[in-house]
Amino acid sequence: MRTPQQILADARTIAVVGASRDPAKSAHSVPAQLIRYGWRVIPVNPHVAEIFGQPTYPSLAELDVPVDLVNVFRPVPEAVEVVRAAVRIGAPAVWLQSGIASPVAREIAAAAGIDYVEDRCTAVERALGGLTRAG
Repeated sequence: MRTPQQILADARTIAVVGASRDPAKSAHSVPAQLIRYGWRVIPVNPHVAEIFGQPTYPSLAELDVPVDLVNVFRPVPEAVEVVRAAVRIGAPAVWLQSGIASPVAREIAAAAGIDYVEDRCTAVERALGGLTRAG
């Protein structure tokens, strides 16, 4: 298993499930920071057509590009299905944001042999590691 910082360092394309268009929410500000530091962020949200100036996808199943990481901003009850969907699309890693943890989701990821992080913030880990994809 890679560390959270290794997962971010290795990732280029991140699908953000639950991305928000509301700048006051962490589901907007955190992915916006990842974009600012050079990651390609693909917003996944069935309720809006565009976030971060990009079209959104209604679900992981509808992505037309491979992703290196699925970053989850959904409540715990939904996180399990998101992890199942991430496994189905062949994502090598799943990251549940701060405040989101699920033993069931963790077991699904472990059984599939994919990297799994829970209850941690991608923006905090990016900052702690001084990670960037820019430049």
